[in-house]
Amino acid sequence: MCKARKNFATKFDAMGQLGLEYQMTEPYVMIMNKCILVCAAMVVFLAATISVNAAEPKALLKNPGVWGAFILKEGKGRACYLAGQPKESRPIGVNRGPIWLLVTHRPYKKIKGEISVSVGYPLKAKSSVQIQIGDEKFKLYTFEETAWVQDAATEAKLVTAMRKGRKMVVKGTSKRGTNTTDTYSLNGFTRAHIAINRACKKK
Repeated sequence: MCKARKNFATKFDAMGQLGLEYQMTEPYVMIMNKCILVCAAMVVFLAATISVNAAEPKALLKNPGVWGAFILKEGKGRACYLAGQPKESRPIGVNRGPIWLLVTHRPYKKIKGEISVSVGYPLKAKSSVQIQIGDEKFKLYTFEETAWVQDAATEAKLVTAMRKGRKMVVKGTSKRGTNTTDTYSLNGFTRAHIAINRACKKK
């Protein structure tokens, strides 16, 4: 595992234990349901890193659409994050848990724009996850069910590409050797990113 970045959340399998269901046949769920789903998933995402007295996430956007933006009070500060799910996942019928791409700020830990991708299955050991936006390609290292960007400079480039792009394709390989492709719409990503930047006072 790459040691260039110290990540503060690595386990996503608990989301399945809460009974959250990824709607493969309806990726764009209703706004209210999506807010509830994202909030619930993010409580689990942050559970390993926050105190037991942490408050619940607060939505930053009234009509989030594809990408939701949230703020969460943690023990020693706050976390601001955006979250989105793919509009299409292939192959169809593969057993997978929730699939998310997250961008997180934690100012009190000096973390800005940390990107993580939960693919919903155990990734092949020593494999990488590829992200493509237009002609730009990014390689992420993997740990269990999650993919991470190697360094902050690359994260900044990826965020810039996501803000400029219209579509993002994420490819990974499972522990069993199954190749998956998740396609995200980037419509609304910039709006969500601006919201978390303002909430955590980041540029």
